[in-house]
Amino acid sequence: MESKRIHALVHGRVQGVFFRDYTRREALLLDLNGWVRNLVNGDVETEFEGSPDQVNGMLDWLSIGSPQSLVSFVEHHEITATDEHHGFEILYT
Repeated sequence: MESKRIHALVHGRVQGVFFRDYTRREALLLDLNGWVRNLVNGDVETEFEGSPDQVNGMLDWLSIGSPQSLVSFVEHHEITATDEHHGFEILYT
């Protein structure tokens, strides 16, 4: 199966609204591998990998976000699939 990997930055009111937790839940439902973390500028950064359909489902979800978030826009680009992550984790950096 062909894997697709995306790096994304989510802008808007996405911190303090459980965005990372909801992102992890959605990624697990979609059977994606990767991670999500808060950035000091208030954005959320994530990378995820899976089938093209799974990845597209996550991109759709990111544009909506968690119930209390307010996503302004999502920047994303495809990067080389690595299969380095197993599962989906919240990074605390």
